[in-house]
Amino acid sequence: MSKSSIEWTEATWNPVTGCDKISPGCKFCYAERLAFRLRAMGQANYRNGFELTLQPSMLEKPLSWKKPQVIFVNSMSDLFHRDIPEYYIQQVFDVMRRAHWHQFQVLTKRADRLEELSPSIEWPENVWMGVSVESEKYLSRIDHLRRTGAKTKFLSLEPLIGPLPNMNLEGVHWAIVGGESGPGCRPMSEVWVLDIRDQCKKAKVPFFFKQWGGVNKKKTGRKLEGKTWDEMPDRPTHQQQLFA
Repeated sequence: MSKSSIEWTEATWNPVTGCDKISPGCKFCYAERLAFRLRAMGQANYRNGFELTLQPSMLEKPLSWKKPQVIFVNSMSDLFHRDIPEYYIQQVFDVMRRAHWHQFQVLTKRADRLEELSPSIEWPENVWMGVSVESEKYLSRIDHLRRTGAKTKFLSLEPLIGPLPNMNLEGVHWAIVGGESGPGCRPMSEVWVLDIRDQCKKAKVPFFFKQWGGVNKKKTGRKLEGKTWDEMPDRPTHQQQLFA
């Protein structure tokens, strides 16, 4: 398990590493930069750099982590990438079901394949399923997510590179917003963020503002109108007891 500095999770688990770009939000992928850095450091799981690589030795790791954690799955890949076999995706879900004391967060841009495979997935309560939406052009990913059997559905509106007016938030349980950071980062407008926050308020969807981003994200911080927004969806009762 890797402790995570990502504001909305506690740890990461990567049964797959590597990916490829499918939309503008991928342009300055932090995972790609990190993968090459880890390869240069001699990390065996990144011997292929950012080429898609199954990591079967990592599959059952969460079962050995006895302390309950909020775990971001595949921070260095996309579980619903077309080149990941369905049997392997099912193995990942089997581990998440068995490791019921953890809370898993799965995030994809391949929302069409997510919907395609959803009927064959046994969705446990401790898995939150999300899609990334970086601009209005990709709002259809939310529709794909809505049609899945996931018990808790969330949106990662990051890196937000355009406005997202009039979103349909029916069936959505959480929204995360964040600006792009690092080399070449594209600016995010406060107007876009405030509009999303207001849409979430109206729809009673918990709103989490991750960061403004920029070249120095620590300097720009994560306050919106002087407030830190850390709203989260409710966990099932037994999860709340475990994490208390």
